[in-house]
Amino acid sequence: MQYGPAVRRRQLGAELRALRLHAGLTSSEAAARAGWHQSKVSRIETGRSGVKAADVRLLLGVYQVEDPQLSELLIAFTGADDPGAGRHHWWKAYRDLLPATYRDFISLESQASWVRTLETTVVPGLLQTPDYARAVTRAALGGLPEKQVDALVEVRLARQDVLRADPPLRLSVVMDEAVLRRPVGGAKVLAEQLDRLRQASLLPHVQLQVLPFAAGEHIGLIGSFVIFSFPDIADLDVVVLDHLTSSLYIERKEDLQAYSEAFTSLQVQALSPEDSTEFIAGLCDGA
Repeated sequence: MQYGPAVRRRQLGAELRALRLHAGLTSSEAAARAGWHQSKVSRIETGRSGVKAADVRLLLGVYQVEDPQLSELLIAFTGADDPGAGRHHWWKAYRDLLPATYRDFISLESQASWVRTLETTVVPGLLQTPDYARAVTRAALGGLPEKQVDALVEVRLARQDVLRADPPLRLSVVMDEAVLRRPVGGAKVLAEQLDRLRQASLLPHVQLQVLPFAAGEHIGLIGSFVIFSFPDIADLDVVVLDHLTSSLYIERKEDLQAYSEAFTSLQVQALSPEDSTEFIAGLCDGA
């Protein structure tokens, strides 16, 4: 388990190494064509040093990578303030406000093609209404000036653009019934949030399932988690666990497999997407 930047460096290096091998080049040959010392290629591939977007572009040219989607993803994974990174780095304007772990979370989210999340306490940020997001922010970060609260809510709402992108992010959510009954922000805010969830559940790229109390005990009792998956590169998958003061990023293959199997198990125990929509609609009617 490591923090996000280290995970990204190692995974980016592993992907670049795979591309080099596919191109039939040794690290010395790749370095020579890039005009570098061989040790620089080795440090990049092992994740021992950071890499600039310009360096990745140079290596992609050396390896004759012509897939624009793959190239954009790998460049975005440098985490650099790069003009070519486009929508992946919109949050840089909030750098002074956001902790490094949150910036890293947003970076992964904006690059991912599929997000699977188990939520046991609150509605996922990608589906929160403004008032619900404000109530959650105030509760989690009590004592913040209202101006900072507003800015954090603005960031949370901006994150939701990934669901309106072309192509949109694929989102799979398993949510404990307790999330739907906890009156975060009060009854009116919860009612609006439930309606937002009902609408979101009808989107073709959103799969929302409710884990009812009747399901009894389940593996999700260990706590919430998020699994990020990326286009064309399964080895870049990352699991994120949130704690009070930090986040843990898990990337070992055996751990990823365990969390993926856990999520599939939770989907089986949960109501079907169709029944979940009906369940949420029933709560809306009773709100």
